[in-house]
Amino acid sequence: MDMQMIFKRYEIKYLLTREQKERILRAAEPYMEPDQYGRSTVRNIYYDTDNYRLIRTSLGKPAYKEKLRVRSYQRTAPEDKVFVELKKKYDSVVYKRRIYVEEGQAMEYLAGRAEAPVHTQIAEEIDYFLQFYQTIKPRVFLSYDREAYAAVEETGFRVTFDENILFREEDLSLGSDVYGEALLPPEYVLMEIKTSESIPMWMARALSKEKVNRTSYSKYGHAFQKMFTQGGGELIYA
Repeated sequence: MDMQMIFKRYEIKYLLTREQKERILRAAEPYMEPDQYGRSTVRNIYYDTDNYRLIRTSLGKPAYKEKLRVRSYQRTAPEDKVFVELKKKYDSVVYKRRIYVEEGQAMEYLAGRAEAPVHTQIAEEIDYFLQFYQTIKPRVFLSYDREAYAAVEETGFRVTFDENILFREEDLSLGSDVYGEALLPPEYVLMEIKTSESIPMWMARALSKEKVNRTSYSKYGHAFQKMFTQGGGELIYA
């Protein structure tokens, strides 16, 4: 399996109905195929400070923002490999850098009980992040069922469809069951285009035909808004 660790790309999101998703998939059939993950249930643990500084800053739509998460594509045990991902966005460009380590090692490292399990430039960047945001800890478990496709010819062009997006604030383990509160009504799907270049003409035509517009939808952002407003609070951006 190709384990890409550094990404620089645009990530463009669209909210679709299930019918729109099926029509876009039919339009994509001559140009795309399932990628190395295909269909999977993605599990994420998002990290933040005691006062949720990272997501509050992100919701304020600054030119620069960053987040830290641990991700797996299956239910994990401590010896299974997971991704520790540092994701940054500046001027609409997404920069993602990640390391691939055992789940148990990742949790000990991010909790401050062990050194980085690998010694790389990316690990040093994560070290700096942890030192800068001193109260970082697990905050939200977020999961979804994903279909992922890669272009047959256009290098680096991918499309993902996320359904059954769930979040919770407890049981923050990649080895636990998938459950939680839904972020989207069941008839909607979040589509994301990931590309380092322009959108291919065939996709642009399909989007135009479906009359769908891009959205700035953030899964963690919407989870935080639900968590906070359900508690009767008022969102204050950093």
